[in-house]
Amino acid sequence: MAKRCQFWKDYDSVGGPVSYCELAAFNRPVNPDFLLKIGCTEAKRKECLGSMELNIGAGAVPAPAPPPAAEPAVTPVGSFCPPPEIAKTMVGVAEKKATTKMGSLIPLAILAGAYIALGAIMFTIITNDLATYIGDGLTRMIGGISFSLGLILVILGGAELFTGNNLIMTGFLEKKVSGRQLLSNWFWVYLFNFVGSLLVVFLFYYSGIWKANGGAIGVRAVNIAAAKASLPWVEALFRGIFCNWLVCLAVWLANAGRDVIGKIIAIMIPIAAFVAAGFEHSIANMYFIPMGLSLAGHGALQGLLDPAVVQGLTWKAFFLNNLIPVTIGNIIGGAGFVGAIYWGAYLRPALPKKDLAANGKM
Repeated sequence: MAKRCQFWKDYDSVGGPVSYCELAAFNRPVNPDFLLKIGCTEAKRKECLGSMELNIGAGAVPAPAPPPAAEPAVTPVGSFCPPPEIAKTMVGVAEKKATTKMGSLIPLAILAGAYIALGAIMFTIITNDLATYIGDGLTRMIGGISFSLGLILVILGGAELFTGNNLIMTGFLEKKVSGRQLLSNWFWVYLFNFVGSLLVVFLFYYSGIWKANGGAIGVRAVNIAAAKASLPWVEALFRGIFCNWLVCLAVWLANAGRDVIGKIIAIMIPIAAFVAAGFEHSIANMYFIPMGLSLAGHGALQGLLDPAVVQGLTWKAFFLNNLIPVTIGNIIGGAGFVGAIYWGAYLRPALPKKDLAANGKM
């Protein structure tokens, strides 16, 4: 170059002489506006570099700084996904759940059963003597909030819960999931939810935590189990319907939330409502009743339990009076009152005009 740039520098290195632009030292990016101001255009930079390499053998010129990265989109507080979009989302979720491989499905189902059982433990411990201080109503509400831990862990932690998976019905009605896939998912998830629940029963039994407060926690566990096992069949059925109507609404609303806090609140309110009302959840009862059965004959609780209560608490009563009707009710409440109705409201294809006319609707 006839006239070198004011920022041109020569340097004798161990490997030989090197020329570089002072602005390129240490690979520091340079503001494009400054380069333009001093006349350092892209064409000039190429000319400089060519001259450096020709005369000395190596060189470096400044690179314009990349444009600043766009600010990440910030989700407004309180924003949510509208109902029609939730329905579409749930169909996609149903497809994924229906095609989950057994290697993932089994451990996730075990975790879900365990998570619901952990929420049940929280409920039992917190409510063991709370009514003495604040009365029945507030105790039910606080107990419901504490129990919501289980579904929060399932949704945010990731797990496969039978009652929540009743919403796979949306994918079935949308013809994205086959009947075989639907029933297979329900069967295996239900079975391994039971395994996860029993695992927590085993762990909690040997933890001895139920002995706290003079055995009041253990007594509370047995009384809860006995009350559930003695329900009339029809009452258990209808309590199961109400329960999973609210549980699946909690799952549905959690998918509407766009942030973690929103999802937690969406889960907590319906779950608190179902627990406070005394509705029946099949997977929770896989913990509640076996836990009561395991403690009913323990020596540490002798003299603290009502013999009539213990006498009515049996495995037969668990299955026939509770688990079977509650499971049927949960399916009706979740798959029918939430999955099917919302699918019909937002996703069901419109009938052709000729069919409407034939049905007398035009």
